[in-house]
Amino acid sequence: MAQGKADGLALVDASPEGVRASFWAAAICLPGFLTLKLLGWSGEGTPGGGLLRGLVAELLGYAVAWAGFALLSRPLADGQGRKADWPRFIAAWNYANVVQYAVLLALTVPSALGLPGLLANGLGLAAIGYALWLEWFVAKHALRLAGGPATMFVVIDLMLGIFIGGLVGRLSG
Repeated sequence: MAQGKADGLALVDASPEGVRASFWAAAICLPGFLTLKLLGWSGEGTPGGGLLRGLVAELLGYAVAWAGFALLSRPLADGQGRKADWPRFIAAWNYANVVQYAVLLALTVPSALGLPGLLANGLGLAAIGYALWLEWFVAKHALRLAGGPATMFVVIDLMLGIFIGGLVGRLSG
């Protein structure tokens, strides 16, 4: 799946138990999320409200964003006539996040270690591009959608992330 092979979706357990188990991906990704936040703060400075307040706000935002997209995507899938495909989609989306965080870390950590700015920015853009593509790929193939409707899922996830990020920024001080 991470290599752009739709056959990888056959390995995703779409049973209720499999979907529930896929949410462990959030716990697996948490150290990567925290690492990326701490790296960002090391370059930008800690949040105005202090490290603890910023950390609590970020953790709340992380949980709300993860669960929020899962909850929001279900009626969206239903609206596309793909309610039966939603369990496979959300499980695949959860697992795709693990891959996305691994790629983001692999391409972000070198820049934090002093990689030249232009190269660091290029790697960062490549990581974001891959993450967006992977989410689109999962939506397209797991929900059996055309490219446009699959893009809608990615855009909604981005909009939710931007909205929650703004709230987290305000809570962080």
